[in-house]
Amino acid sequence: MLLMIKAVLFDLDQTLIDLVKMKTEACKAAIKAMIKSGLNIDERTGYKKLMKIYFRVGIDSNIAFMKFLEEETGKADEKILQVGIDAYLKTKPSFLKPYPYVLEILEYLKSLDLKLGIVTDAPKIKAVQRLESMKIIHFFDLIITFDDTGEKKPSDRPFRLAMEKLNLYPEEILFIGDSFMRDIIPAKKLGMMSLRIKRYEDLKKIKELI
Repeated sequence: MLLMIKAVLFDLDQTLIDLVKMKTEACKAAIKAMIKSGLNIDERTGYKKLMKIYFRVGIDSNIAFMKFLEEETGKADEKILQVGIDAYLKTKPSFLKPYPYVLEILEYLKSLDLKLGIVTDAPKIKAVQRLESMKIIHFFDLIITFDDTGEKKPSDRPFRLAMEKLNLYPEEILFIGDSFMRDIIPAKKLGMMSLRIKRYEDLKKIKELI
C-alpha cells in the first residue's frame, strides 16, 4: 500500500469510459439517419468521413456535423443537419457507461477516505455530462477540465491546479490514465505516483497499490 497517498486523480476518456465506442456508435446512427433524410453517401464512407472530421476538429467539437455536410455537399442542409444531430444525441446515452470495475474501484477508494478527482482535456460541460450519465459524479471531489486552465495535457497546468485545489504535495497523489504521453509522463515529472490503464482490467491493479 502506498501509505503516503491521500488522493487519486483519474483521466476520464478511455480510462473510466470507452469514449471512442460511444462516438463510433453515435456517429453510425447519425449517418444512417442523414441518409434516410436525403444525404447521398454510402454508410461506411459517411461514417469514416465524419469520424475523421471529429479527430481533426476535436473529439468534443460541436461543429463536426456542420463541417462534414459542408465538405460533402457544399453546404450544411438544416434538415439533414438536425436529423443527424438528433440521432447522435439519442444514441449516445446508451454507450455512456463506465468500464467494468470502475464503480467497484471508486467505492473502494472512497471507503479509504481518499480524495478523488478528474483531470481531463474535455470541456467542463461534456465532462460533467459524461460523469452524470454514468452516475459516478458524486464520487469526485474536484473536476479539472480544459476550461479551467486553457491548456491540455501534457501541460502540467491541469495537474498543478488539481494539487492546488486539493492542497496536497505531488507525492501524495496517485494519477491514473491511459496515455503515456499525456497522463503518465507529466504526472511523473511532477513527482506523482502513476498507473497506466492499457485495458479496463488494469483498473484492478489500483487495489494492489492502495
